[in-house]
Amino acid sequence: MRSSNPVFSRRGFSRDNGYAGFNAAPQAGGPAVGTQANPYAQGGNPYAQNPYAQQDLQQGAPPQAPVSTGRMTMDDVVMRSAMTLGTVTVGAILAWALLPVSSTSYGLAIGAALVAFVLAMVQSFKRTASPALILGYAAFEGVFLGVISEMYNSRWSGAPFQAVLGTMAVSGATLLVYKAGWIRVTARYARIGMTIAIAFVVVMAVNLLLVVFGVAGDGGLRSMGPLGAIVGILAILIGAFFLTLDFKQIEDGIAYGAPKEEAWLAAFGLTMTLVWIYVEMLRLVAIFSGDD
Repeated sequence: MRSSNPVFSRRGFSRDNGYAGFNAAPQAGGPAVGTQANPYAQGGNPYAQNPYAQQDLQQGAPPQAPVSTGRMTMDDVVMRSAMTLGTVTVGAILAWALLPVSSTSYGLAIGAALVAFVLAMVQSFKRTASPALILGYAAFEGVFLGVISEMYNSRWSGAPFQAVLGTMAVSGATLLVYKAGWIRVTARYARIGMTIAIAFVVVMAVNLLLVVFGVAGDGGLRSMGPLGAIVGILAILIGAFFLTLDFKQIEDGIAYGAPKEEAWLAAFGLTMTLVWIYVEMLRLVAIFSGDD
């Protein structure tokens, strides 16, 4: 299953290769990988014409992987994710160090966020991964995060550090729960979660318009009070939901032999999700810190 919205199905692997999230993924309780249509089989299964690999499979032994298959591995995903998140971090550090808290820096942050959004949208609509677009998105997103983190820190000392720890905690807990099998990412799970996520974004967009036009005061649903805290917690839970989709897409992509360049899309998806969680965590820390 994937959303028709490329930003929400987003980050799924290349559409021209026929794989995007749950459309071709093995279903829970269904046949194992290799017993149903593999969207990458036409691209060349490294074991398909190897009689020794076939013999290993018949004897129940794991096949020996070729030295270089051109397929995505977990190492590829980790390396690309480190590069993308590293770019975000460097951009944030430079913005924090070079842009003092002011209305000018706030304007630059908004501009950087808009550029990052445009680059993310372009990549989301592209049929293949573009490292330049993904790293460009990460750089501008880093500038945005650096400026707003400094602003939050100037009012709530230590808030960014706490938000980083919170993001790491949510990510680690989500990965643990996913790997333990406590959450089963099925088409129905994805459909329900995506519906909630899209509804949340729509409601937040309407709330923003009401605040801008003065209909809703004090931030409306995004206030710094108890209501804002509840909305923030819900947003973080939605971020955790997106993480489970990212983990599932990565796992299925590796199992099906996705091309190596698809690791950039995996890194792109993880980065977008972690940025979402960090921003919401930053607001939540500020709310619980009070008006100090």
